[in-house]
Amino acid sequence: MTDQIKRVVLAYSGGLDTSVILKWLQTEYGCEVVTFTADLGQGEELEPARAKAELMGIKPEHIFIDDLREEFVRDYVFPMMRANALYEGLYLLGTSIARPLIAKRQIEIAKLVNADAVSHGATGKGNDQVRFELGYYALNPDIKVIAPWREWDLTSRTRLIEFAESHQIPVSKDKRGEAPFSTDANLLHTSSEGKVLEDPWDEVPEYVFSRTVSPEDAPDQAETITIDFERGDGVAVNGEALSPASLLARLNELGRKHGIGRLDLVENRFVGMKSRGMYETPGGTIYALAHRAIEQLTLDRGAAHLKDELAPRYAELVYNGFWFSPEREMLQAAVDHSQEKVAGTVRLKLYKGACHVTGRKSPNSLYSEKVVTFEDDQGAYDQRDAAGFIKLNALRLRLLGRRDR
Repeated sequence: MTDQIKRVVLAYSGGLDTSVILKWLQTEYGCEVVTFTADLGQGEELEPARAKAELMGIKPEHIFIDDLREEFVRDYVFPMMRANALYEGLYLLGTSIARPLIAKRQIEIAKLVNADAVSHGATGKGNDQVRFELGYYALNPDIKVIAPWREWDLTSRTRLIEFAESHQIPVSKDKRGEAPFSTDANLLHTSSEGKVLEDPWDEVPEYVFSRTVSPEDAPDQAETITIDFERGDGVAVNGEALSPASLLARLNELGRKHGIGRLDLVENRFVGMKSRGMYETPGGTIYALAHRAIEQLTLDRGAAHLKDELAPRYAELVYNGFWFSPEREMLQAAVDHSQEKVAGTVRLKLYKGACHVTGRKSPNSLYSEKVVTFEDDQGAYDQRDAAGFIKLNALRLRLLGRRDR
């Protein structure tokens, strides 16, 4: 197989693992490597990745560093949020939702540079290998995929560093010790897993958190904000119109300040094992609550309840890597149809790790004060109608009761 691959596009962060992979691909496969680094709002300076790639012999025209923040939020995060997707009832899918976009761009670059293969740095134990590769194959069924962690014998951090040093790959001082945990970050969230987090009984050390202040240290004064929605998507915060990525970034700032969005989760990986992770999703946690609040006013009960039935299935598809599957696209079509009248303003109060809805209004509201009032409704609702409604619904229960008495 090695002699068939002449050029490969590598998802490259510039860190130790992907730098070792870059050199390993050059030595093991004897192929030309094209690097692709995505700016998904992870908050890191990406230009060092360019310098490191050049240092390792990558041609400048074969180094791709793309700002995908707006596309990420507009075409991936927001559609998922319209579905109210939560994996296993809690996880806002921050890592999962970024993988299809990275895979898509890798395949586009592979076509652009006539590459034979793509490569990623996901291990053989996790979900990301599945997510990346399902994306690759959905978009290019004939692409070759190289997953070094499933092939090589560099099975420890010590071995990685030895390989790096023997090939003159710079290793920063903080990488020489055993990493206390691994992280992945983008504009939606930061995830931390492994090492000090592996025992699910041990409380997460405060130094693990990078996106939120401790709720105990958050301001003693609550802060009230508003989010405006149109067709199910957020369009403004506190009355200021913002692009999708800018809106999420603004909510991240607010969530960070008030310690909102921490989740300690033991989840079921697609590959079969359980894992424990700490997720910080400050802006996404606020946004998801606000989206549900505006749906409370604008969605009919039947549509809302059907969405609640579909949401776990949608979340599982995203988590397992089936973003580009026909069933996810079918669900998306149904979800998006439901969002046509989901517009209005939600008011929220942020305080010490908590986010509370304190008001919502919409020009498309289905809420009728005249019908629901405890005061005189002036004939808007005839309470006598309820008697027949109850009797019909009770009929089968009464028949059962008579039979079994």
